[in-house]
Amino acid sequence: MGTRVVILGGSMAGLLAARVLAETCTEVLVVDRDELLGVTAPRRGVPQGWHIHGLLARGHQILDELFDGFTDNALAAGALTGDLGEHRWFFAGQEACKAVTGMRYLSATRPVLESFVRDRVAALGNVKFLEQHDIVGLVATPDRTRITGARVHAGSAETLDADLVVDATGRGSRTPVWLAELGYDRPAVDQIKIDFSYTTRVYRLPDESVLNGVKSVNPLPSPATPRSAFFSAMEDGKWVLSAGGVFGDRAPTDPAGFLAYIRTLPTADIYRAVRDAQPLTDPVPFRFPASIRPRYDKLTRFPAGLVVLGDAACSFNPVYGQGMTVAALEALVLREHVRSGPVAPLAFQRAIAEVIDAPWATAAAGDLAYPEAEGLRPVEVQEMNAYLAKVMAAACRDPQVLTAFMRVAGLVDPPSTLMEPELRRRVLP
Repeated sequence: MGTRVVILGGSMAGLLAARVLAETCTEVLVVDRDELLGVTAPRRGVPQGWHIHGLLARGHQILDELFDGFTDNALAAGALTGDLGEHRWFFAGQEACKAVTGMRYLSATRPVLESFVRDRVAALGNVKFLEQHDIVGLVATPDRTRITGARVHAGSAETLDADLVVDATGRGSRTPVWLAELGYDRPAVDQIKIDFSYTTRVYRLPDESVLNGVKSVNPLPSPATPRSAFFSAMEDGKWVLSAGGVFGDRAPTDPAGFLAYIRTLPTADIYRAVRDAQPLTDPVPFRFPASIRPRYDKLTRFPAGLVVLGDAACSFNPVYGQGMTVAALEALVLREHVRSGPVAPLAFQRAIAEVIDAPWATAAAGDLAYPEAEGLRPVEVQEMNAYLAKVMAAACRDPQVLTAFMRVAGLVDPPSTLMEPELRRRVLP
């Protein structure tokens, strides 16, 4: 397929799109406003880069599928791996049992994990990076039925011609505005307000034995325990602690206030681990007001030569860790559509909507379990939330239930597997 593709945005979604498009397209150009190559520190374009990230089990599998030896290379560079069942999980304040789930994790800070992927993509002969360029807009044919490129700026204006433009610019995407300027409808937006926030600090522990070999302690949020945290070992002996709450409950950014907040978590083990640890950074805040899903799949008109994916197509509450893995799944969909010939944008947007549906429904149900959350709660959502509460309670005593839950949370199995008769008997004895 002799085409030139311009990808707007060089974060994980853009990188994985570049990887699959490089298989069939002549040239792939990744454009970003930040410096990218060689960067292993948080950058302006990824404000959540300071904070803990989860690569779910299915995302880990896809990275190994797309990049030969990816996990081995990441481990050689300092990343950690193991079975998710080795972590300490707390559901509504109760500790889950241990299990060999078969679900592997790959633990590295977001900038370092992204750099592993970027280095592999940059090594592809037909992928180039255009760094430190602001993305200004799209270029269309006179009749506005096809996008033919993008306008960028770095000291002077420049037009990048393209047979296909991929918007991977994240939740701040301007595609809805650009569509309106071209005479198209803006997509309707599904939204769930959660006002979730993280405050994150990086530590070096003087003695990791206090955690008895555990590499991650994670009290998850729930209406019963709205304060939550993820405390995980990362590369180079670092431990990252992200803690926060919902609906305006924010962990302070002054060191004493942050430590006092940590002391209120559902488990005291994190406080005991960090109270005498060496801080490597000051506490850094991050606020996530709402999950948003622009419904491009519901539009009836859309210009040829443009697709939207990653957080630009759906931005999930980060507490569920779904963003990178959904982007990886969308990249696989893009691969199949490109292999079939020129991409039909609406067909692609409808196809990735099917990828987004299950994680969106899971996250939405979790958020709507909070009485303060705004949104419709049909009977099926209420019933699912009540059942999931029982699943998580059962996961505190039954390794098979924990394994099933981890497979669904890791986007390996669909949520329907939690309703299978054998599992229901374990959940509802």
